[in-house]
Amino acid sequence: MSQRSQQVPAVIAPAEHGRITEAILDFVSQVPGSKVDNSPDPADESRRLASRAARRAALTAGSLALPPGPLGWLTLLPELIAIWKIQAQMVSDIAAAYGRHATLGREQMMWCLFRHTAAQAFRDLVVRMGDRLVFRPMSYGVIERVAKQIGIKLTQRTLGKGASRWLPAIGAIGVGAYAYYDTSQVASTAIAMFEGDIVMEDIDDEAATESGHDG
Repeated sequence: MSQRSQQVPAVIAPAEHGRITEAILDFVSQVPGSKVDNSPDPADESRRLASRAARRAALTAGSLALPPGPLGWLTLLPELIAIWKIQAQMVSDIAAAYGRHATLGREQMMWCLFRHTAAQAFRDLVVRMGDRLVFRPMSYGVIERVAKQIGIKLTQRTLGKGASRWLPAIGAIGVGAYAYYDTSQVASTAIAMFEGDIVMEDIDDEAATESGHDG
């Protein structure tokens, strides 16, 4: 059993890295709409939305982690995409609760979804100035570079989680618990972002790169 489980990641890792990166690029191409109204108490409403989304994410991830062995490996990417959909809708709803949905673009969505996973990938693209977050516009090339960095981190994490597919009952509980935690982290990032100011710099990619190096 140990030999078999050691062989699977070596086969899947290169393919998973590319597929995860492609999935990120496809996923961030649009921001989901929201039916949530501007709330008189957006912080409380956001916590409620976050709790509901975290429970949904845990149930979804735990269910997809149930198939044992090789079948479980096949659910890894669908699990990520399913969780992203739940998280992206949650971020969209939190934005709407704060009356800030119009300011939610792909840069802000990527920041909320993946900052806690690969903060280094955003180093030259998002700058915190007090309560203000300054976002630099991302061309497709920049988004592709960021997605690759995120993809590497997620692949490492995903392959670690993939070992749990060989112990489906125990693994499903752990995967579900992590999805709950991960979604809560996304919610915390989104709430902190919408509690402050969001600024988009009107500069081209070369200026953004030079500014990043100078800072």
